[in-house]
Amino acid sequence: MRHMKEDSTKTTKKQKTVTMSSVFKTIMWPRRKLLFLGLILIVISRLSGLYLPYASQQLLDTILPNKDFQSLIELIIKVVIAIAIQSVTSFVLTKLLSVEAQNLISQLRVQVQKKILSLPVSYFDNNKSGALVSRIMSDVEGVRNLIGTGLVQLVGGTLTAVVALILLIKINPWMTISTLLPVGVFAFIALKAFGKMRPIFKKRGVLNAEVTGRLTETLNGVRVIKGFNAEEQENKIFENGAESLFQNVKTTLTSTSLITSSATFLLGIASAGIMGIGGYLIIKGQMTTGEFIYFTLLLGFMIAPIVQMSNIGSQLTEAFAGLERTQEIMNMNPEDDAIARPFHLTSLKGDIIFDNVSFSYEEQKEVLHGISFKAPAGSVTALVGSSGSGKSTIAGLVATFLNPSSGTITIDGQDLSKISLSSYRNNLGVVLQDDFLFQGTIRENILFPRPNSTTEELDFAVKSAYVNEFTDRFDDGLDTVIGERGVKLSGGQRQRITIARAILANPRIFILDEATSNLDTESESLIQQSLSELIKDRTTFVIAHRLSTIRQADQILVIENGHIAEQGNHDELIALQGRYYELFTYQSRI
Repeated sequence: MRHMKEDSTKTTKKQKTVTMSSVFKTIMWPRRKLLFLGLILIVISRLSGLYLPYASQQLLDTILPNKDFQSLIELIIKVVIAIAIQSVTSFVLTKLLSVEAQNLISQLRVQVQKKILSLPVSYFDNNKSGALVSRIMSDVEGVRNLIGTGLVQLVGGTLTAVVALILLIKINPWMTISTLLPVGVFAFIALKAFGKMRPIFKKRGVLNAEVTGRLTETLNGVRVIKGFNAEEQENKIFENGAESLFQNVKTTLTSTSLITSSATFLLGIASAGIMGIGGYLIIKGQMTTGEFIYFTLLLGFMIAPIVQMSNIGSQLTEAFAGLERTQEIMNMNPEDDAIARPFHLTSLKGDIIFDNVSFSYEEQKEVLHGISFKAPAGSVTALVGSSGSGKSTIAGLVATFLNPSSGTITIDGQDLSKISLSSYRNNLGVVLQDDFLFQGTIRENILFPRPNSTTEELDFAVKSAYVNEFTDRFDDGLDTVIGERGVKLSGGQRQRITIARAILANPRIFILDEATSNLDTESESLIQQSLSELIKDRTTFVIAHRLSTIRQADQILVIENGHIAEQGNHDELIALQGRYYELFTYQSRI
């Protein structure tokens, strides 16, 4: 094809599945030097911390009995140096890994947000925006426990426990074995508990997303809520969501507390046993007081990390649960799949053909049935019919927001389902019934499709959509801040801005879904004149309930119950005296 080319590099490239290992490989492995430095600092910090128990033994068994003042001073200096090393390395370590953990979180958020925006429109139809915000912002938070403080405690604690265990065995193997029995029981309980807690943490992410999603809807729809005096109803819904979240947190807190209490009890028994055995050996003269203190302090170094495992375990369990939810999103197939859509548009005429197209939002519930028509390049096709008849669904198919359940849509003779969405949508201009505007200024909203447009291009779009008719009355003109979703503007003003935005995009294909529904008669007449000039040589689809606005369309499709009931231009359909005639004459009498 002259106007299309196939991206062979993309079609032959296998789609990678995003897994936990790939996340660590792509994000953490490039930081291996930093992580290696962190591990070195962990080793230095923990080994320097182990000097204090050894110093205690030397103090009690050698220095004090010999009253060696010089050795006492040297020992104190060494202890201070060891403490200083431990403090400095711990500070540097925490700073390095905590900062890197936040950097990792930031990058993961960017990746998840990018992935979510690559998903089909149907995904957003089935998920609340607030819930998606939670997926992007909250689910990756637990990563800081993998690379930050959690990693420090896990690796450092394990290292300390192992070294302490070796030293304990060296001092007295039997006393050491007596401590390992309750420690082993605790480890078994902890592993079982964390296995059961993981799905609970995952459920917390779901609950948090639901509560956040509903809260976002409540804040966005505050005018509707107040208009229907429904504050109490919304308060109750949020209260129920918050209660469900609390019950989930309560379960995990109870489980964590049970693990911690088990550790305290079992390790307390071990300590009591050590006191008994150690006291007996000292009385028998088989162990010195210094060795006993040395053993006891080392035992603390071994047990403390194990007790901390309850906290570390819950952090890591929560982190993996969040990453599992993140992985679910990252494994979804993007809307613009390079393998499924290998062709890229290099130029576009705009011939669109629907060939026996059917569509259903749910299985076995078709909303379009065998739709077939041609929209030649540069023509205007109007879609009319009752509400819910399928007009906006047809427009959604043309915009590639939806994909046919069966049948084929072609653009310039090529299957639209095989064409790269980005290359197709570069030629698309859409003015939807929901005149969505972003927080910011009028200028920023109009420049949205082409931020680098010239002043002349911007002025042309502004004047063509008659935006200047009301911005000239504003003190800040186009730089007026319009508030969230344009709440400071009237419906007609918002719609004119969206039309100016579409004009600035200069597309080959226009979709106007009730584009003038919120305009007064005078403004609508002016914009219709402007649009009639702009749609020349562009393939245009118009959805309008006001039939007077589509009299000049090249063809009019009357859609009823998902079928094309009638097809023709205005005069032909009036002469037919069918459904279109009924709708037109009815509106003429109003």
